[in-house]
Amino acid sequence: MGKALVVLLGPTGVGKTDLSVEVARRLGTAVVSCDSRQVYREMRIGTAAPTEAQLAAVPHYLVREVSVREYFNCWQFERRALEVIRGLLEERDSVVMAGGSMMYVDAVCEGIDEVPDVRPEVRERVGEAMRERGPEFVREWLRRLDPAHYGRVDLRNWKRVAHAVEVCLSSGRPYSSFLTGRKREREFAIVKAGLWREREELYGRIDRRVDEMVAEGLEEEARGLYAWRELNALNTVGYKEWFDFFDGKVTREEAVRLIKRNTRHYAKKQMSWFRRDGSIRWFHADDREGVWAFLRERLGLEG
Repeated sequence: MGKALVVLLGPTGVGKTDLSVEVARRLGTAVVSCDSRQVYREMRIGTAAPTEAQLAAVPHYLVREVSVREYFNCWQFERRALEVIRGLLEERDSVVMAGGSMMYVDAVCEGIDEVPDVRPEVRERVGEAMRERGPEFVREWLRRLDPAHYGRVDLRNWKRVAHAVEVCLSSGRPYSSFLTGRKREREFAIVKAGLWREREELYGRIDRRVDEMVAEGLEEEARGLYAWRELNALNTVGYKEWFDFFDGKVTREEAVRLIKRNTRHYAKKQMSWFRRDGSIRWFHADDREGVWAFLRERLGLEG
């Protein structure tokens, strides 16, 4: 097959991290994390980042590399991940990429359109408008700046709406003018293995993992990040619920319940996204030998 990127994907809590370490060890290679939040160094507990033992077992990349105070978007992730993957493939036949961030997986495997960076003062201007005048004002702002994108973007996803406005203001061009939809070919093969569990089993694992995170100190981790709660990196499950608790909007018990519920909802969204990709070969997460046999065949390995 030549050089190959092995992609292990699936919903949160399914068991990707353990399997990625095992597969990378068997292949004698490294793991590149494809998680939009594990890349931040201050978010160790709430993102279920690899443990110190897992990090020591095989080399890992794009884990705890960026501060939440730094702007780091999907396009920047694509560039950084490809830089790492290409460097590793100069010395190895394969690299393992593991994660469940849907757009980030697609960005590495298929490429995304090159959208200009947003100027910091523009990001602050749009953020201030969101805080003071609300999402409806920013939606109307997008409608005036880029009616074409306004007509197809999910208007309930205020982060995407706000980002489109930021790009329009920074570049002086409609956000839609940067969207080509062109799939990019990679110079290495891509082999995708997806992991699944029955819904009740997966949801039980998610609930237990949240309890473990709380016991490990998730509340304290979130409290240490409270000052930066408006940053995009922290608008994520496992942190925004604690911020509401700190603001007196919910009880502590309710915050934990909401983290579990919202994580389950995210897992469902992940599976819906991944099921549209016909190139993924699916395995029950406990069928590790099945995954290994599939990879061995696809990679042309002996034994």
